[in-house]
Amino acid sequence: MKVEALIFNLITVFCLVTAVVYGIWSREPIGTTALALSGGLTALIGGFFWFVSRRIDARPEDRKDAEIADGAGELGFFSPASYWPFGLAFSAGIMGLALAFWYPWLVLIGAVALIVTIGGLLFEYYVGQNAHS
Repeated sequence: MKVEALIFNLITVFCLVTAVVYGIWSREPIGTTALALSGGLTALIGGFFWFVSRRIDARPEDRKDAEIADGAGELGFFSPASYWPFGLAFSAGIMGLALAFWYPWLVLIGAVALIVTIGGLLFEYYVGQNAHS
């Protein structure tokens, strides 16, 4: 996590320095505000990664003496065949379209579709044919 924290903190410094230079040079408040807020958002992410990196053991990516084999092993469980991510993306697209054009009836349909697909993805291995008894 230290590498990720460093990357985001460097982006933070870049955004804030750029905001100052852009604000002085152009005297345009919208771009300066956007750069400052971008710096703040990346500072939140970088701060979170830095906070987490202090509390967990060093990963192979964080050690300079690490070998490639140190990162080998099981990374987690990934579903081999699931249609729920496609449905989730489709539902998010419907919701984005509904919010972009502000169709309240489509927002309602998109919200219901998102709840159903998120629940389906979350509980995929707890109910139905894939449930472990």
